[in-house]
Amino acid sequence: MNSRWQQLNDWLFELRDLWLPAPFMDPEPAWTRVWPELAELMAGLSDEQCSDLEEDAVTLVALVAEALPALAAYPQLVSLEELAPADDEVAGATLPEVRATDMPGRKRLQAGAFTAAISPLDKPVLDWCCGKGHLSRTLAARCPADVQGLEWNPELVREGNRLAERFGDPVTVHCQDVMDDGLALDESRHGVALHACGDLHRQLLRRGAQAGLSRISLSPCCYHLTTKGRYQPMSQSGRGHRPELSVTASDLRLAVRETVTAPTRVREQTKRMTLWRLGFDGLQRHLRGVDEYLPVPSSPTRLLHEGFGAFCRWAACERELVLPEDTDFQHWLDYGERRMKSVRRYELLRHLFRRPLELWMLFDYVLYLEEQGYQVRVGEFCSRTLTPRNLLIDAIRVYDTPPVPRSHP
Repeated sequence: MNSRWQQLNDWLFELRDLWLPAPFMDPEPAWTRVWPELAELMAGLSDEQCSDLEEDAVTLVALVAEALPALAAYPQLVSLEELAPADDEVAGATLPEVRATDMPGRKRLQAGAFTAAISPLDKPVLDWCCGKGHLSRTLAARCPADVQGLEWNPELVREGNRLAERFGDPVTVHCQDVMDDGLALDESRHGVALHACGDLHRQLLRRGAQAGLSRISLSPCCYHLTTKGRYQPMSQSGRGHRPELSVTASDLRLAVRETVTAPTRVREQTKRMTLWRLGFDGLQRHLRGVDEYLPVPSSPTRLLHEGFGAFCRWAACERELVLPEDTDFQHWLDYGERRMKSVRRYELLRHLFRRPLELWMLFDYVLYLEEQGYQVRVGEFCSRTLTPRNLLIDAIRVYDTPPVPRSHP
């Protein structure tokens, strides 16, 4: 794993000019001048080709590797063990719909797939950031001991305990801020987390390893949600490696920018708002006489029904800009259309780095757990059509005292 993490780190560092700049903010990213053949190739893609390639990274890599051979390493860098159980095992581990009160269908299936992937269970479970305890109740059917859940929201705690009592599940949800430094963990427990965000899942890794939890199983989510400005590797191996890949919390958003599970209506609304924001971006650069991106806050939903002109008036007000009475909104909407075409093609290339960036963080977590005395397996616990965040870390403690970390070459 140390070798794989180093390969990913060095590859991402080498190609950082391709994925760190956001095309939405920069109409002509610097890499287009460094690799003009690659820029020409991307600009020449039709809308139909873009649609096909958005769901086919392998074909896209083969296409762009002709202009940039370093990208040919992509398939080997993102290869993972298949941890997804057979369909009948998942079905058997999934909470029946009649017992899945207040549980969204997709969440029910994700919990079932996660449970099947970490079965068999032989220790009492601690569900980290458990919400209403949907995963807790799913795990309880497979767990020989009680299941405890930790959740900071009192309302969710009440609902979780009410559901467990209603269906007779051996689950207890406790009101607890998992970021509290005074939190004590029982080393006999098996800590689990399904899509705990950012610092929350990293806290499970740190506190769980420090307490010597017998087993830790988690599927991370929202890596960018952190109180720190930059991501620092958790592992000693990662912190000591050179070249150092320095990424901000904002850069980490790239790892989770996928909408494969979003409803069609949401996708259409997102597309429309992207078009309008790009149109306004051209307008604000013109009005200010400054060729740089100007952030605009999240807009009210009502604007989706009031048109581009209303959006521009709102955005201008938010940024204290004065719109001339004769502003040609159609001109700037057409500008947004042109920008959207180029942004789509540049982002298509940039999105190739989503999974490598996610695995860069995930493998660092694995290295950290290995350094703390755990034997770890990592892979996909379900298909990405069920959830793009389908990666699983499953770590079993095998050393009473952590082994001496390997020296870095």
